[in-house]
Amino acid sequence: MDIIAEVRRRHFVSKESIGSIARSLGLSLPTVRKHLQTEAEPVYRRRIQIAPKLGEFKMLLTKWLEAEALLPQRQRRTAVRLYEGLVDEGYTGVYDSVRRFVKQWKASYKNTPSLKQAFVPLAFKPGEVCQFDWSQEVVEIGGIE
Repeated sequence: MDIIAEVRRRHFVSKESIGSIARSLGLSLPTVRKHLQTEAEPVYRRRIQIAPKLGEFKMLLTKWLEAEALLPQRQRRTAVRLYEGLVDEGYTGVYDSVRRFVKQWKASYKNTPSLKQAFVPLAFKPGEVCQFDWSQEVVEIGGIE
C-alpha cells in the first residue's frame, strides 16, 4: 500500500510525470498507471489450484494416507516421504502438489471420529453404581504396626 500511496502523492500532489515516477521508483509505466487508477492495493487470490500430474496418483496417495492414519503418529510418513514414494511409483510432479493434497486430506479426515476420539459416556443415578479399589495396606501408628 505504501508504494501506491507514494505513486499517487507524487503524481497528484507534486504533479510529477508518470515516466519520472517510474524511473525514480524502478517501476514500469503500466504499473504506475495501474496504481494511479486504483485506491486499494491489488490482492491476488487463486481460486482453484490445479494439480494435473497428481491426478492419476490421488487414489494411491489416499490409500496410503488411510492406511497410515491407523498407525501411531510417530510411525506415519511425512509429506516428503510420501512424495518420495510417489516418485518411486513414477510421479513426475512437484512436492508442493503432494503437500497441498496431504494437508487437505488431513483436514477432511479430522472431521471423522478416530479410535482415540471414540468414547461411551457413562451416566448413572446417584447411589446406583459404586466403584471400589480393593487393596491391603500396612499402617504404623504410634510405633505399632
